[in-house]
Amino acid sequence: MVVTGRIWIEINGKNFLGSGRMELLEKIELLGSLRKAAISMGLSYRKAYYAIRSMNDLAPCPLVELRQGGKGGGSAKLTDLGRQFVQKYQYISHDFVLFLTKQTDAF
Repeated sequence: MVVTGRIWIEINGKNFLGSGRMELLEKIELLGSLRKAAISMGLSYRKAYYAIRSMNDLAPCPLVELRQGGKGGGSAKLTDLGRQFVQKYQYISHDFVLFLTKQTDAF
């Protein structure tokens, strides 16, 4: 038997951040491109774009800065707040895994 769970962070009752969006933020930080991040996750650009747009709209200020492409293509980068949210989510996620492990061991 294994105790499992997921973490969602909501703002005003709306989904703000979960594991999929967190992975998208991490890939943007790594690859510097929303398109490349979406491709690496098997997402359409449109779905990735709307996820970023939703997070940016819900947050007190944007988590990701997007620059539209031209000849050399566009770019995406996390803002300082975006990096802070990634760090906080990773911290919470780590503690959550420890909690779930203890609960599993208690069974």
